[in-house]
This record gives sequence, C-alpha cells and structure tokens, in this order.
Amino acid sequence: MVNNYDWFKNISFLDFIRDVGKHITVNYMMAKDSVKKRIDGDSGMSFTEFSYQMIQGYDFYHLYNTKNCKMQMGGSDQWGNIVTGTELVRRMGGGEGYAFTCPLIKKKDGTKFGKSESGNIWLDAAKTTPYEFYQFWLNADDDDAENYIRIFTFLDENTINTLIADHKQDPGKRALQKKLAQEVTTFIHGEQEYAFAIKTSEILFGNASIETLKSLSEEELLKVMAGVKQYEVAASVLTEGKDVVSFLADAGIFPSKGRPAKRSRQAA
Repeated sequence: MVNNYDWFKNISFLDFIRDVGKHITVNYMMAKDSVKKRIDGDSGMSFTEFSYQMIQGYDFYHLYNTKNCKMQMGGSDQWGNIVTGTELVRRMGGGEGYAFTCPLIKKKDGTKFGKSESGNIWLDAAKTTPYEFYQFWLNADDDDAENYIRIFTFLDENTINTLIADHKQDPGKRALQKKLAQEVTTFIHGEQEYAFAIKTSEILFGNASIETLKSLSEEELLKVMAGVKQYEVAASVLTEGKDVVSFLADAGIFPSKGRPAKRSRQAA
C-alpha cells in the first residue's frame, strides 16, 4: 500500500506544470469523453476536476518508475485518467503502460456503488452492521436483485436462472432477494451473523416470539438495536402523559401525527 501524498508533497505547482504538464496537451485532455460530457453539461467542469487526470496519470508514471508497475486497473469511468498515465509512461519514461477497466456496477436508478454515494454499504461491520448489510440486499429492487445475484454470489448459472424464474412466478415471496441476502451476508460476515440478522429482523418487525425476546442477553439486545435508527427522549417527556401518536411525532420518530414512519421490507 502506498500513499500518493508521499511523492506529491514535495512537488510545487510550478514544478508540476513545467515538468509534467508539458507532456500532455490541452487538446488531448479535452478529447476525453468524460471531459466532453462534463463541459457540455449544465454544471460545467472545474479546473480541479479537469486537472485530476494529470494527477492520476502522474501517479501511474511514478509507480511505473519506482515500483515497476505496468498496469492500472479501475472502473470504466476511470479509463480517461488511466490512459493519461500510459501516455506519461510513454512520453516521460519511454516505456509501456497498460490499462484494464471493467463496467461499473450500477443500481437501477443509474447511480453507482461508491463511498461518496448515498445509501451505500460497507464490508466493515463497524460501518454497516450485518443486519443493515442483510437488509440492503433483501430490499433490492427486482431488476437489481437479478443483476446482483450474478455478480456478488458464487451460485451456478442454472441455480440463478431457476431462482429468477421462480421469483417471477411469485414476486411477493421475494425468494430471489432472500437468497441473495443469505449468500452475500454469509460470505462476508459468516453463518452466525446471518442467522442473527434474520433474528434481528423478526424482532424488529414483530414476528419474534416472547421466548425469543426473553432469550436475548443484554449484549444481544444492544446488538439488535445497533441496526436501527435511534432517538433520544428526555425522561421528563415520559411523565407528561402524552398520547402515543403525539409522543412519536414530537420525538421525531414519525414525520407528523398523520404520517407514520416508513418500514423496511419484512424478513421471513
């Protein structure tokens, strides 16, 4: 693992445009599809965004020069930045660099998976609990679920095709999403966390028996609550004698007295 700050921290802006900038023309940078789309769009493109391909390109050149790195891999949206690196490798280093990109995984609404996108999930349980992770896949749109189960699981083609066909016969059972959630959650967090995610869902959606609730330790109860949105209410509010609907609305749990909060789809 390396940090590009380590080689950029001692390079001044003037040094960079003199030693590196002269090797890449503005015409070359403007010809990139990613640049054209942004410039022709309503919001335009900032100088920072425009110059980023030079920064990423120099990263490739530096790694080629110091680490014998010959190939840069990335999503298809990084193609323009990566090939700028291959140009710098050729023009500054007299060598050959290679680019390898793959299609981006997108949601049905066209947004991509990425740390800067909203509604994303993390593999790290400290950032996304196993319950939240499980619920993400369980609540996937039908079209997304068909796509995700081919990408994120190791199920064979026949099994996947059968699941999709069965799901289309009775979408209400959400068999496709349940299998997707099981496979991915188990692969990332293990069987135990997957089982607890189902147990948590049953508790939160009112399907758990009294015996199940009584069987929870304090640690398990806190773990269950870690997966849901929480609200702080002053103890004095509880003694004011408010009706339940007013209490829920005033605490922010419901948007208003007439609008209940949205619930995630129930796990079975």
